[in-house]
Amino acid sequence: MTTWNIILLASIAVLALKAVGWLVPPKALDHPTVARISDLLTAALLAALICVQTFGAGQGLVLDARIPALAIAAGLYALRVPFIVVVPAAAVVAALIRLIP
Repeated sequence: MTTWNIILLASIAVLALKAVGWLVPPKALDHPTVARISDLLTAALLAALICVQTFGAGQGLVLDARIPALAIAAGLYALRVPFIVVVPAAAVVAALIRLIP
C-alpha cells in the first residue's frame, strides 16, 4: 500500500466520521453530561498538544528553553495579559535562554 492510498483511505474515513456526526440527533447533544464531557475533552486535548509540543522531540523527552518560555506564558496568561504580549514575551525568554552557552 502506497502513501497516497493511505492518505486517501484516511480522508474517506474522516469524511465518513463527519457524515455520521450529522446523524446524531440534537437532543442527544443537549444532555448536560454530553456537554460537560465535550467541554472537558477539548481542554484535555489542548493540554496534551501543549505537553507534546513542549516536552517532545521525536520519540524522546527534551528539556530545553521551551519549558521556561511556557512557564512565562502561563504566568502572564494567569495575570490576564493580552495574548499579543504573551507570545512575544515567551519567545524572548526562549531566545535569551538559547543565547546562554
